[in-house]
Parts: sequence; C-alpha cells; structure tokens
Amino acid sequence: VVNPKQRAILDTVARFVEEEVRPRAAQLDADPDPAGGFSWEIVEKAHLVGIRTMTLSEKWGGLGTDSLTTAMVIEELAKGDIGVSVIFAQTLKIAQIMEKALNTEQQARVLPKFASDPRGMLAIGITEPDNASNYFLPHPTPFRTSAKQASGGWIVNGMKHFISNGNRASFYLLFAQTEPGEPMAEGSTCFLLERGRPGFTIGRVHDKMGERLANNAELVFQDCFVPDENVVGEPGKGYSVLVQFFPQSNAYAAATILGVAVALYRKAIEWAQVRVQGGKPLIEHDGIRAQLAEMRMLIDASRSYLHRAAWLADHPEHGWDKTLGALPKAMAAQAAWKIATWTMEIHGGHGYMKEFGVEKLMRDAAAFLHSDGVNRTLFLKAANFM
Repeated sequence: VVNPKQRAILDTVARFVEEEVRPRAAQLDADPDPAGGFSWEIVEKAHLVGIRTMTLSEKWGGLGTDSLTTAMVIEELAKGDIGVSVIFAQTLKIAQIMEKALNTEQQARVLPKFASDPRGMLAIGITEPDNASNYFLPHPTPFRTSAKQASGGWIVNGMKHFISNGNRASFYLLFAQTEPGEPMAEGSTCFLLERGRPGFTIGRVHDKMGERLANNAELVFQDCFVPDENVVGEPGKGYSVLVQFFPQSNAYAAATILGVAVALYRKAIEWAQVRVQGGKPLIEHDGIRAQLAEMRMLIDASRSYLHRAAWLADHPEHGWDKTLGALPKAMAAQAAWKIATWTMEIHGGHGYMKEFGVEKLMRDAAAFLHSDGVNRTLFLKAANFM
C-alpha cells in the first residue's frame, strides 16, 4: 500500500522521468563514447526536485526517505532508464551508509558539501579484477588494493574496477586490505575519499553492452595518502561497515532491474494490441495472452519480495532474515531476463530493430544477471545463511 507521502514523491519522480529521462535516453545510449551516456543535465534536474539527496535526513537537507520508499523511487527511475536508476541508487544508498557509518566530524565535513552540490554523486570502491564474487561469498583471500600505515595515515596502492559512478563521484567509500594475508572480510578497512586526492586517479571508463547512461570506471591508487581521520569505523573492520549499515542494497538492485521488466512488459502489451497476425491482434491469441499474464505475475511477485526485504531492512525486529539480502535481486533479474526474451519474441523481427526500443531494454536487462552480485553467487550466499 502506497501512503500519501510516498504517492507525492513517486508522482514527482514519474514526472521527472517523463520530462527529463525518456526524451534523452535513446540518444545517450547510442553515444559510442563509453563516458558519453552519462548526463549531468539529468543529475542537476534530479537535484532540483530533491531526488539526489532524498535518503539523507532532513537535518542534512534530505527527505529522510525510508528504504521501502527509496526502492519504489529506484524502480520508477528504471522504468525510464536503467542507467539513470543505477547512478541514483548508488548515490542514495551510499548517502544512507555515510549518514550512519561516518563519525560526527566526518559527517560535518562531507554531508553538507554533498547535499549542496547539484552534481554531487557517490561511489563505493569494492570490486577488483581479481575479487568480485569473493566479496559476496567471502573466500579466504585478501583484497589486492592495500593500505599500509604511515605517519598520520595510510598509503594506498592498487586498483578497483567496474565502479558505478567511478569517474563521476565527488566522494567515495574505498575498501582496502590493511592486514596483509588476512581474508578481506577480516582484514580490510573502509576509507572515506574525496575526488582529486593526490595519488588517486580515474582509469578507463568501461565500454558496456547496456546500462550506458551509467558510467563504470577504474579507480587507480599510486601511493595515495589517506589521513587517519578518513578511516570509517575501525581499522580492519571494513566489512562490518557494510554488514551493519547496508542490508537493503540487494533490494535496491532488485528495484532497478524490476523497472526494466516493467518497461518491457508495457512494450509487449502495446505491441500485442496493435500488431495483427493470423487475422487478429496478437493479444487475442491465447498463447500471447497467457504469456502476458505470466509476465505480470513475475513482476508483482518480484515487487512484493523486494518491498518486504526493503521494509524489513529498516524493521529487522519484525522478521529480517539474511536471505533477504541476497535473493530478491536474483529473482527480479531472472524475471526481467525472461520478460526481455518474451518481449523480443512477441515483437518478432521488429524487436530486433533498434528503432522499436526493445533491443536497448534487452541489453539493459542483461546487466543484472551479475550486477550487485552474480545470481549464482547470491544463491550460494543465501544457502549458507539458510
């Protein structure tokens, strides 16, 4: 059930998507430059209507939206474009983590700057060329990116890759190995980083198949000095920052890919209503009708699941269980991929042609078979919790 406050927020977001995202999405997606799909104009317009900062409490200039409302907003954004949803989902969730995990001095130093900057975006540096699923399903291996203690701080060396908003963020949470030889879950530290710190540069922007309105990039560290006051939580306890402060990440990822599923489903219905084959519209053929009903079922079930996870993340005393931090995204991603292939089939050859927009959505739908955790890894993670 959507309450009046949520309805007002969602109406604003839907209007923003209709006016600012949809008209630009196809052209930005088609830019051959991997960095070219990102739009500061969209970010600035989102800032004006309060989307960019909504998860911050009112004290810091936000709306204090809870995780369920935020998940609804993320889905609404993804109905317009998955990349736009991703850049804001990352920023909204990291703002949430920062407000909870940063100490008082760090909050005062970072949150007002982030909140007042119309281009303020956030990123989190975890994934490395060697370590991705190793982080979701902790394997006794350290991060390659290391931080060694020095006078008054730490010297960071290494590289992160595939980082959403990596080349666009103004602030970062970075995870680096501070206890050599220890597993990453037991020997890594979370650092707060600002853009432009000496020794920290942006590497290449990854050239992706889909989700092109979001940039993913490499973060490169060459003897980058990070002062002690930028340690988030305790040294060596970086992993607990995520476990403690961010159970709803999976639900937000589920909401992102669900928005793509909804966009595909709408295209399937529209096409089935106008395309005549065998003497009648496709929607009057029983096989197509049944398929559309199954799409609806998969969407509604995925939404219920992720909404439950998002609500319980904020109210764990009512029955949070750790599988809710792994399975909703996997379910929504599988549903979206199935709906993408069906929508492509319903469109026939037209679906394969770029001008109908199904081809873009299919490329986008593929993103979350692995994004925010490879599905197979998440199933194993949930099995371990069980």
